[in-house]
Amino acid sequence: MPQRRPHVTVVGLGPAGTEFLGIDTAAKLEAAAAAGRAFLRTARHPAAARFPGVPAFDHLYEGAATFDEVYAGIVEALAAAARLAAPEAVVYAVPGSPLVAERTVDLLRADDRVEVALHPALSFLDLSWAVLGIDPLAEGVRLVDASAFGPPVASQGGPFLVAQCWSRHLLSEVKLAAPDDDDAALPRPVLLHHLGLEDEVVVAVDWWELDRTVEPDHLTSLYIPSSAPADGRAAGDEVAQLVVLMDTLRERCPWDSAQTHASLMPHLVEESYEVLDALAGLAEVEADPGAEDPGAEAYAHLEEELGDLLFQIVFHARLADEAGRFDLADVARRVHDKLVHRHPHVFGDVDAATAEQVVTNWEAIKKSEKGRRSVTEGIPAGLPALMLTTKLARKARSVGLEPQNGSAEETARVLAELQRRAEETDPQSDDPLSGDNGDVQSALGEMLFAIANLAQRLGVDAEQALRDRALSLRTDILEAEGVPEDQVGNR
Repeated sequence: MPQRRPHVTVVGLGPAGTEFLGIDTAAKLEAAAAAGRAFLRTARHPAAARFPGVPAFDHLYEGAATFDEVYAGIVEALAAAARLAAPEAVVYAVPGSPLVAERTVDLLRADDRVEVALHPALSFLDLSWAVLGIDPLAEGVRLVDASAFGPPVASQGGPFLVAQCWSRHLLSEVKLAAPDDDDAALPRPVLLHHLGLEDEVVVAVDWWELDRTVEPDHLTSLYIPSSAPADGRAAGDEVAQLVVLMDTLRERCPWDSAQTHASLMPHLVEESYEVLDALAGLAEVEADPGAEDPGAEAYAHLEEELGDLLFQIVFHARLADEAGRFDLADVARRVHDKLVHRHPHVFGDVDAATAEQVVTNWEAIKKSEKGRRSVTEGIPAGLPALMLTTKLARKARSVGLEPQNGSAEETARVLAELQRRAEETDPQSDDPLSGDNGDVQSALGEMLFAIANLAQRLGVDAEQALRDRALSLRTDILEAEGVPEDQVGNR
């Protein structure tokens, strides 16, 4: 019979004292302790007092610089102990339940050196729902680690159960993350401290006293009731409904079920340009001081077009999910984490007092993240030419290189020469220039580059400027035809 691989049995000590300790858990831990095969993650848990001779890993907390180092050290020690004890299992006891907020268990389960068996137990969640008197499923409570409770999370309105509020510093960070304007303010939080123990504290506090009420430790958490938007809807709920609709369409609609990433590409481009049209229309309306309700119809149009673009994103995420790659939640999480990382002047200790400093920091972080050797990597060569020029000019300036244009006199001379050549050709010809088209194209390229570069320096979107001018030509054409502009479809 083959020998079993090194094995770790993980048990939970429950959320508080020994009265919450399961009989089976206690028996397993005591039997393993008698054979020298038992370990505690920490002896600083109330229920650990029942097992005074069992070694704990508290010394790792005292010597490591980060929690990741602690957790990695625990896993290494358990893997080594399991190898020595095989075929018998070592028993590893953690606070609460092995299945709730236990990073060492996650690492053990991902480690190919050991087999892992889990024995669930009561966790602080069970006691929290009991003292709060709520059904977490009915309330839609979201479990968040205190270290991850930043402004983007707080703005979602709750309800939240914020776990592992083990220090005043963490409680202070949670307090600072809460919205401070009256319209978006979160309701009073409820401190949950030492649940199930004699000194249990369950008290609603004002935000300003959140980090001043108790001396927090690893048995401290926080409940923040919901502050749903006034209309009762949350953005996450609506996006979730859109995801459900996408699932239904993929299952039941012949057209939607036949689509691929490639077949959807034209639709993504089209929807993107329709959003740009809607934005341009909004800017035009808002610039009209005589409008009775500035932007009402334009905003409604923008809302519709943004929805169409969002659907394309949801569609591509669904296709990726079907391929087992990622889903919409991964997309949102990745861009969230990327933006936090690229804004160290907001979420870290980097100083950036100007927009230019922000851009410089952004480029440096981006190069480091992606292992790029050049700031030009990642810029699609297939971009519209004016947009490509604008991006490259901005990148050049970010590395201290000033793109060079010809002098104003030279530019005027070339423009006059091109104008003369154009006047000598037949405007109806498909190929009005002949012989040295390459020279003409090069000269025109220099002219267009100079204009796009100048636009970037002036903070003008060259692509949009040219589009506006082209649309004014369309207006002239309609006037020449005698066709009212509002009777012409352009979408």
